[in-house]
Amino acid sequence: QVQLVESGGGSVQTGGSLTLSCVASGYTARGRCMAWFRQAPGKEREAVVSVNGGDYKDYANFVQGRFTISKDNADNLLYLRMNALKPEDTAMYYCAASRFAPCTGDFDYWGQGTQVTVS
Repeated sequence: QVQLVESGGGSVQTGGSLTLSCVASGYTARGRCMAWFRQAPGKEREAVVSVNGGDYKDYANFVQGRFTISKDNADNLLYLRMNALKPEDTAMYYCAASRFAPCTGDFDYWGQGTQVTVS
């Protein structure tokens, strides 16, 4: 039913930038929580940033102003603009979506991930 497909990952130099995209199908982004997570090999998955149904954005501290989330409600698209990338940003990045407006509880839908490698 619902599918989230990420794209935009790749290999980038330290200090470089990438923009990740998440296309949601069978899903209404408007008024619902969506988020970006990441997971490095051998490490736990961690939240990068979320945006709730009221467009409140909650960034992880490690982003330190470098990343920006945006949501296109008309086209059910989620973006993550990543600037000043560091090697520690290297991870598989996942798009996640909730059926609900608050960014609480479990996320209902997940993408397959897109790899970001910073060196």
